[in-house]
Amino acid sequence: MRNQQDPRFVSRLTKDTLALVLAGGRGTRLNALTDWRAKPAVPFGGKFRIIDFPLSNCINSGIRRIAVLTQYKSHSLIRHIQMGWGFLRGEFNEFVELFPAQQRVDESSWYAGTADAVYQNIDILLSHGPRYIVVLAGDHIYKMDYGAMLADHVERGADFTVGCIEVPVEEASAFGVMQVDEQMRIRKFVEKPAAPESMPGKPGTALASMGIYVFNTQFLIDQLVRDAADTFSSHDFGKDIIPHAIGNYYALAYPFRERDQARQAYWRDVGTVEAFWKTNLELLDPMPELNLYDADWPIWTYQEQLPPAKFAAQDGRAGCALDSMVSGGCLVIGATVRRSVLFSNVRVELDSLAEESVLLPNVSVGRGCVVRRAVLDKGCRIPDGMQIGVNPVHDAERFHVIANGVALVTRDMLGQSRYVTR
Repeated sequence: MRNQQDPRFVSRLTKDTLALVLAGGRGTRLNALTDWRAKPAVPFGGKFRIIDFPLSNCINSGIRRIAVLTQYKSHSLIRHIQMGWGFLRGEFNEFVELFPAQQRVDESSWYAGTADAVYQNIDILLSHGPRYIVVLAGDHIYKMDYGAMLADHVERGADFTVGCIEVPVEEASAFGVMQVDEQMRIRKFVEKPAAPESMPGKPGTALASMGIYVFNTQFLIDQLVRDAADTFSSHDFGKDIIPHAIGNYYALAYPFRERDQARQAYWRDVGTVEAFWKTNLELLDPMPELNLYDADWPIWTYQEQLPPAKFAAQDGRAGCALDSMVSGGCLVIGATVRRSVLFSNVRVELDSLAEESVLLPNVSVGRGCVVRRAVLDKGCRIPDGMQIGVNPVHDAERFHVIANGVALVTRDMLGQSRYVTR
């Protein structure tokens, strides 16, 4: 039963649910940010990692049985989960388990696709005995109550339900696009179509999958077994499982909207350098759409023990940060930080300027530097006097510069060995 005093829907449904977070992908559109880490492990928002958002949604929704499926360069992701997500109580049947690719089917089989990743762990899933399974992408930024989606799925007797959002049709080719009837039953689903169709009555707008699925457990098992036997399948949820099942079973679309249903809720795919940079800077708006200060829906993460951020004067020049987010352990010494996000342990030295930039953990900016409209990867050491975001031609010779002029800078691009610990 829904508690009228509590906007969350925590019930027997969520307690009888297992969440599977698909976190094995590289995310090639993020370029060098994912050279050494999986996309869900990429830092975001000053102190979090991308995967903290779907994991926090699970906890806040009352889903306390969670499995994270990993594959590509997963060490930092696994380490983060072990250090930051070990607070659940196993004696209460609560957990965040790691399902790394481990050749469970045969000695030559790694995860061949998202559906295959789940198929290879069927025996473990069944050992937990869930009635419902929620499949989640581990690489999106949003806050969502999965309990409400579960309730809609069960109340309407669906075999499976797909979370969806409305997107401009010109952007829809990056998503699975669906057509629905008046009851939101899915009648057609095409994964990443070259020419997406608009929604009926909404020209220029397409209905896109969020990569969030609710399944009745036995139904999902049956579909995975069938798909595994299909030699022509790519063993992917969006390309194979969902399109095949739509014509034969009861499939619903669940629109992701604000609690009052008046407008679409916040959701971002930070899968490109531009989207990553822009979404981080959106947090600096006076009233950002994504509220990280919402005590009713906290985002959980591993919290390193660090001293407070410090802004110190040197040689008569004040250290200051304007319209910025500055994390613990940061030192701004006689320098100016303007409309930027500084992750933990960032240091900006005398006479330097960081503007409209995202500085990941352990970055140091030397004296007399300019860093403008840039993303600096973890551990970058910007030498004294270097300018980034001032000369586009010079930047393009050294760094990865995207169409809007934002530069992505990594240690490799600076000629700095990643094997030096700090």
